[in-house]
Amino acid sequence: MILISFASQAQKAEKQILLVLDSQSACWNRGDIEGFMQGYWHNDSLKFIGKNGLRCGWQQTLDAYKKGYPDKAAMGRLKFGIINIGAVAKGLYQVVGTWQVNSTKGDLKGVFSLLFKKIDGKWVIIMDHTS
Repeated sequence: MILISFASQAQKAEKQILLVLDSQSACWNRGDIEGFMQGYWHNDSLKFIGKNGLRCGWQQTLDAYKKGYPDKAAMGRLKFGIINIGAVAKGLYQVVGTWQVNSTKGDLKGVFSLLFKKIDGKWVIIMDHTS
């Protein structure tokens, strides 16, 4: 009975996390970076690791996105591909996947690894390593 309950909880968590990613891509595709950022932990301890190294903080991450993607045309269309999702510790999930942005300024693609944690009843990204 306990194993069934744990499996059910894991499936529920994974579904909720995938909904966060679906919401992020929908916001991105509307040109709404602030909406996209709602999937991230709104905290100075948020970690984002990308081609320019480590960035800490929600606001710094938002500012970097706005600089890199100044308008809807630059943002283009975002698509995620999920490779793997699963618990790595109690209340902590990892998502590994691919991303692709198609825009008039050229196409970009790469891979990502995200750590999600449930904070205040909401699954949020606490660390993003994107390349």
